[in-house]
Amino acid sequence: MSTTLRQLRAFVLVAEQNSFTKAAESLCLTQSALSGLIKELEQNLDVKLFDRTTRKLHLSDAGARLLPQARRVLNEVSVLNEKVNNLKSLHQGHVRLAVSQQLSASTMPKFIAKFCELHPNIQVTLTDCSVDDVVRHIENLEADLGIAPERFYGDDLHVDTLFSSPFYLVLPSTHAFAKKEAVQWEDLLSQRLITLNGPFIKGLQNELPAHISNRIFSSDFEVNFLSTALGMTRMGLGITLCLLYAAEWVEQNGLVMRPITSPIVERKFLLYTHKNRSLAPAALAFKEFLINNAHEFLVSSPSTA
Repeated sequence: MSTTLRQLRAFVLVAEQNSFTKAAESLCLTQSALSGLIKELEQNLDVKLFDRTTRKLHLSDAGARLLPQARRVLNEVSVLNEKVNNLKSLHQGHVRLAVSQQLSASTMPKFIAKFCELHPNIQVTLTDCSVDDVVRHIENLEADLGIAPERFYGDDLHVDTLFSSPFYLVLPSTHAFAKKEAVQWEDLLSQRLITLNGPFIKGLQNELPAHISNRIFSSDFEVNFLSTALGMTRMGLGITLCLLYAAEWVEQNGLVMRPITSPIVERKFLLYTHKNRSLAPAALAFKEFLINNAHEFLVSSPSTA
């Protein structure tokens, strides 16, 4: 029979109170039940823990030597239970996020700051990376949650749709199109275009008429980051495309946005998790926070100035 925590608690309490009667009362046990626990522990350890006389109870030499260790075991279990309770009650924890670069630079800081206000004892770390790397980080269990546009993913991953956004045209407020409530893809044919490399734009090739997609894929400038495209647009080198979540970023550059129609083309943004990994309470709380507040990715209405 293995030693149990119940036996160790009985041993420590009898030793501290130097009395079976008092210890039994503290543990809400009968004296015979308490004596049974001590005997079981002595049998398991194959040592005598107490020397008993008709009048006094003393720790044996072995009992005195083992008492500090028994206390340490009970203290460690107490610390373990406290940590578990703290994790469950979100008083501790760590969330690792992998987020696509544009979201990391625009909207995600707001979500992290708001979550940390609600749960100040939870640590949140952010890895900003390419969309493909977001999926890789989740597949390799290097992050708890991944947020990025829709991409191909394997059977090991689970996804939740956070939000969808149509494409918007970004331009200076002095541009002729700024007077329009919306523009059409056809309108872009005569304009100097600044486009982003990668799947963000590549998907348009199959979603737009050939003559429009051909123009987009022979743009005047191709850049890697939206921040670069916005800076070039601000300097009058052309106009560019973005999604609605970047509205605040656009306004910070003194630019305006107009929805592009005929047709309306949208991009889905997904929350990636690993099917074979249970989320810790802190990560689960952040996931629920994101899903419940996903509409705030699109709350910044584009400037109509």
